[in-house]
Amino acid sequence: MSGIYIHIPFCKQACHYCDFHFSTQLGKKETMVNAIAKELVLRKSEIDDEVETIYFGGGTPSVLSNAEIEGLIQTVYHNYKVIDNPEITLEANPDDLTNNRIIQLSNSPINRLSIGIQSFFDEDLKLMNRAHSAGEAEECINLATQYFDNITIDLIYGIPGMDNERWKANMQKALDFKLPHISSYALTVEPRTALKKFIEKGVVPDVDDEQAQEQFYILVERLEAEGFVNYEISNFGKPGFFSKNNTSYWLGKSYLGVGPSAHSFDGEHRSWNIRNNPTYIKKIETGVLPNEIETLSKTDRYNEYVMTGLRTIWGVDLGRVAIEFGENYLKYLSQQSSKYLEQELLFVDDGKLLTTKKGKFLADGIASDLFMLNLK
Repeated sequence: MSGIYIHIPFCKQACHYCDFHFSTQLGKKETMVNAIAKELVLRKSEIDDEVETIYFGGGTPSVLSNAEIEGLIQTVYHNYKVIDNPEITLEANPDDLTNNRIIQLSNSPINRLSIGIQSFFDEDLKLMNRAHSAGEAEECINLATQYFDNITIDLIYGIPGMDNERWKANMQKALDFKLPHISSYALTVEPRTALKKFIEKGVVPDVDDEQAQEQFYILVERLEAEGFVNYEISNFGKPGFFSKNNTSYWLGKSYLGVGPSAHSFDGEHRSWNIRNNPTYIKKIETGVLPNEIETLSKTDRYNEYVMTGLRTIWGVDLGRVAIEFGENYLKYLSQQSSKYLEQELLFVDDGKLLTTKKGKFLADGIASDLFMLNLK
């Protein structure tokens, strides 16, 4: 089965840490929605199996009207084979989730909300230039839980000035809402962001990597004690509430990404759309797909499998490596991973290579050291 990702490239204001593709100019919103709908039609031949997830990401998809959201969903249904009761997720910001809007969404095909809380404290939200307040964050979750069973929120740790006690308080506030899923990410300083400039000028303290790591371990211990499964480094779900969209990505399933900057993957090829709204619209209106396509080599596919596998509870299947990539890859993987096994950052269980609790935060760095660089 496959998934469809729909990138909505608009936000009310720019968060200081964000390097995703978006615009705060909403004048072309209707034209963009029409272009995305047309891209869905143009690319319908790229998926020949059933669609099990539809995910509205961005940007801030909740800036769309309900009519625009439902129109895009209907375009999917008219052009693709969709399973009964697919997971349909909308990313939303608290300031968009008024009582009336939540009721409207609950009466739409949307059956999962992903709410960008980031922090329940105003000082953190102001540092990040979020559009909502701490009060709005709590109020929208109180409202949303009355109409939706499947809700996830985002929280960020490693924020300059946020000590461990405030981080623990953030988690407690999230747990008080009895949510079935939480995604949590370390604040990263990306090039060409306002946060990067503020740190360089000394306006904001730099991110403390050691504190971020400490807060990650606090996060894992606290959520696992509450019955959450850390099924992917940044994702924690109660049984039955793992994100189907996220899980499909980490398990290497195919997905179609539409909208400017969106990526697609079919198992052998990866493609990505142009990160320019006017050019994207112009190309689509003339029936031209504004994307680049890369054919993945065996080495590329091996490296991606190692990267995604180590981030999840499913790990890297050593038998699969031998069958799909060959004995040379398995031998290389065994040699490269031996030091991490000795350091108790990795372990092998039932033929799967997995990260230990100590190694989980370091998974991406470990994976990069296991990458194959020269075989094709």
